[in-house]
Amino acid sequence: MVAAEVSGKLRQTGDAKADKIINTIRFLAVDAVEKANSGHPGLPMGMAPLAYVLYDKVMKYNPKNPLFPMRDRFVLSAGHGSMLVYALLHMFGYDSVTIDDIKQFRQANSKTPGHPENFMTPGVEITTGPLGQGICNAIGLAAAEAHLAATFNKPDCEVVNNYTYCILGDGCMMEGLQSEAASLAGHWGLGKLIAFYDDNSISIDGRTSIAFSEDVGKRYEAYGWQVLYVKEGNTDIIGMEKAIAEAKLCTDKPTLVIVTTLIGYGSPNKADSYAAHGAALGKDEVAATREALDWEYPPFEVPQDVLSHTRRKIAEGAKLEEEFAKKCEEYKSKYPEDYKLFETMVLKNDLPSGWEDALKKAAQETGAMATRQVSQVMLNALAPVLPGLVGGSADLASSNLTIMKGYGDFLKGQYECRNFRFGVREHAMGAIANGLALYNAGLIPYNATFFIFTDYQRGAIRMAALSEINNMFVTTHDSIFLGEDGPTHQPIEHLASFRAMPNLYMMRPADATEAAAMYAIAVKTRKTPSVMAYTRQGTSKLDATYEQASKGAYVLSDNSGGKPEAILIGTGSEVDLCIAAAEALRAEGKKVSVVSMPCWEVFEEQSAEYKESVLPSSVPMSKRMVCEAGSSFGWTKYAGVFACIDGFGASAPIKDLREMFGFTEAAVTAKAKSMF
Repeated sequence: MVAAEVSGKLRQTGDAKADKIINTIRFLAVDAVEKANSGHPGLPMGMAPLAYVLYDKVMKYNPKNPLFPMRDRFVLSAGHGSMLVYALLHMFGYDSVTIDDIKQFRQANSKTPGHPENFMTPGVEITTGPLGQGICNAIGLAAAEAHLAATFNKPDCEVVNNYTYCILGDGCMMEGLQSEAASLAGHWGLGKLIAFYDDNSISIDGRTSIAFSEDVGKRYEAYGWQVLYVKEGNTDIIGMEKAIAEAKLCTDKPTLVIVTTLIGYGSPNKADSYAAHGAALGKDEVAATREALDWEYPPFEVPQDVLSHTRRKIAEGAKLEEEFAKKCEEYKSKYPEDYKLFETMVLKNDLPSGWEDALKKAAQETGAMATRQVSQVMLNALAPVLPGLVGGSADLASSNLTIMKGYGDFLKGQYECRNFRFGVREHAMGAIANGLALYNAGLIPYNATFFIFTDYQRGAIRMAALSEINNMFVTTHDSIFLGEDGPTHQPIEHLASFRAMPNLYMMRPADATEAAAMYAIAVKTRKTPSVMAYTRQGTSKLDATYEQASKGAYVLSDNSGGKPEAILIGTGSEVDLCIAAAEALRAEGKKVSVVSMPCWEVFEEQSAEYKESVLPSSVPMSKRMVCEAGSSFGWTKYAGVFACIDGFGASAPIKDLREMFGFTEAAVTAKAKSMF
């Protein structure tokens, strides 16, 4: 494609002002990538026209308040094109991205990292980059809007009303979790979700035809989406506006708009090729692109007339917020009780008072049982006092015991209900729940599966931790003790792997008191997700307090007056084995303490003095033993002797598995005695 053809096509938009704004977006991206000598210029160059239509003509937002509750949400699922977002935020008046920030693209401590990060840059809704995650998050955002609208809106007063827009690319379309989530979005009929597929037929390895030839439109129609097309995505801004207007008329289906573009549009020699995807254009090609698009401005200059036009959104955003405030006052006067909850959840993104008392009460009233049953008690104790609690299971609710009784199923036309039926879609479930949390309106999501199937969720769990999302990953069947299903279903290394993940609580409570404390921490820690592992096998009721359990680890029993000769550390159901072994040792005159450690990470947050009181340094590692039905990996920070499992399990009844892998009272006691 020669320069004259590119320039000619662009001028066919028929709107000189639009062309200038679109080219400003393009060249901010080109110049930032060029200066960094790193990045992806092709997507911003190709999708600049659509981005212009969204931010200039369609979306509602307030640049001076990026958290304006009723803003439309924008998600760049193809997060490698991050300069598209940064250019938009700067041009349309967000304080979070200055021209100096754009010049620092991909540099240390900048607000313009290589992929968009919600915790780094106000105005960025979602941390994106791993392809497919963003569209799943967008589906979660749309589901959150649908739920809150059904919960709070009245026929004569609507206070929840926004759209979710998402750009995804060929890579997102190839990722399996996108298919999982899109299927579910169509099933739910999320009419306020509008996604744009940047159909440029290029990926890192070349043309997508080498690996991808399906008809995406037909696939999405089969999922239950409305599918629209814009054939000239680099020039037809009127067609884009019409497609969005048509999408909004369809209220019972999400819409996919397939926008055909040229990646790197404007580059004479690299447009429509993988050369524009993941590397700077190069000095000579940047100059040629400026000539092709008739761009007379030097690097990083935003023409004043462009800024005068785009920055009008500041005043428009302030007016939107004023109108919303008036609507809230009207709602308050008409529905004062509903407004109290609306204010707490949606306006303040907060928790109602007194909710933790329900967990404490439930802990006191719950006896010995499998901790998956305990988890069910805790969820149903929380449901009436925590209206923002929403979630469900990946087709395992009857095994996970994760139904909130009496709160109905979130389905098409039943958006006020709080139980989500995710089907067998673990990865998408986790990512959608991340989106529910990121709506930032008091929703506390949980999602449930067997602990082994966190293998399928791991990408979503990591993104929750990275993005500082309050999402609860509730898992059951926590070890080899799920029994006859065998090693394909028996988690071994999973506890260790999640303990290795930054900003994540890995919780394995032993009884109702510990489970209540762990649920409380998971709910109120708003920037750290939790993975909870609950048992199928039975456990005892421990002689511990809620306050002790809330420390993450505590001395459950001690016959030494705080000066033990040995320490037995357990988690989950194996705490019972530690108690039995300690009793046997004490019968022989040994001074032994038993420590229950439901959560390493919470324990590590305690004071040095408290940690010393639980694991006194006077006790050497050779006199500290861990008993846990999982890998010993990582436990060397606390102990030197291990009653663990460092191979795969087996298919057998639980009683036989205990014998095979040394998790009987006799075997654990023998291991403990070996320390003396």
